[in-house]
Amino acid sequence: MSENIIKSKSFSFALRVVKLYQFLNQDKKEYVLSKQLLRSGTSIGAMVRESEQAESRLDFIHKLAIAQKEANESDYWLELLYQSDYLNVTQFQSLKSDIIEINKILASIIITTKQKIGKK
Repeated sequence: MSENIIKSKSFSFALRVVKLYQFLNQDKKEYVLSKQLLRSGTSIGAMVRESEQAESRLDFIHKLAIAQKEANESDYWLELLYQSDYLNVTQFQSLKSDIIEINKILASIIITTKQKIGKK
């Protein structure tokens, strides 16, 4: 059985977000923005996991669309953390690259699934 790329990438991203949250709290004494990122960044993988047990293809699309919204929100919080000097350019670019990739994969899965529904 092949690896579920979105499942592994969203989990890895969530883990990075948890570690970033710990760093921002302990080293930078930042609590508000990092908490927002923690919520949205970990929700992506949770919704991907939930989509595995979707009741229908429409439910599957809906759950992945929520994951995509959470990814977009995470992108916003990352940008805000960077622009407010809580993240350096290296940290930001690495996380930004991950979230762009996750968004592209989610969009592709949603589009493909919608096309499959339309063929029936």
